Amino acid sequence: MVLAAGLGTRLRPLTEDCAKALVPVGDRPALAHVLGRLRAAGISRVVVNAHHHVDQLRAFAEGQAEVDLALSQETELLGTAGGIAHAAGLLGEGNLLLWNADILADVDVHALLGAHRDEATLVVQPLEPGQGSVGLDEAGRVVRLRKESFAAEARGGQFLGIHVLGQALRARLPARGGLIEDVYLPALGRGDVLRAHVFEGPWHDIGTVDSYLDANLAWLAARGLEHWTGPGARVAGGVVLDRAVVGEGAAVTGSGALRRCVVWPGANAVAPLEDRVTA
Repeated sequence: MVLAAGLGTRLRPLTEDCAKALVPVGDRPALAHVLGRLRAAGISRVVVNAHHHVDQLRAFAEGQAEVDLALSQETELLGTAGGIAHAAGLLGEGNLLLWNADILADVDVHALLGAHRDEATLVVQPLEPGQGSVGLDEAGRVVRLRKESFAAEARGGQFLGIHVLGQALRARLPARGGLIEDVYLPALGRGDVLRAHVFEGPWHDIGTVDSYLDANLAWLAARGLEHWTGPGARVAGGVVLDRAVVGEGAAVTGSGALRRCVVWPGANAVAPLEDRVTA
């Protein structure tokens, strides 16, 4: 299940007219990148929850041919735990792979699923003790989550918002509420085992405008590209593209450098411009 029902408040004003999961990163929407990672792991059935700009997400889902993508609509926000519970009829039984729609990461999904054997398995970037959103013991068990500690910590880590939720905890999901505060923290308090799956590769949280821009620049760098222009994009002869992503049908006029910029499909930008997202 891809969690995509949030309002995208940290990414405003970009999310005022676009669902956060559908903001373009490089040549496709963020959600398409996540689905591509899941498809590569052989996952053919995915549920996406939606609330903000639900019609956009429904149209995107209907256009998917390579994956069975079901939409779980929330007429009011239910929280991460409540959203999963609400989608139970679409999800079926068993362990559940969860992925926040605003997280882009080259996680080995096969390895993650193979490592899961406890109540939940969280993908974690390792950090020094006391740093990040989680703390781990020597055996890789989660002993700190957010600011609550339950045992001695050997190292810290940043939870990426990618995890496997076991069936036992799925049975405890509330109809409304958050997965961290209403499920994982109580589980740790009971002595349940939440384990970390360590990931040390590149990843991006596109939840803010700055981090969204960084993700697009990283997309270019990963492909060895100085710039990328989509089909039908028009760039004036006096414009130099320097680490710029120009979407399909966009237009760049003026003269000078378009440096570290993203121009959305169909948008218009005027050079010179630096460190800007034009929607």
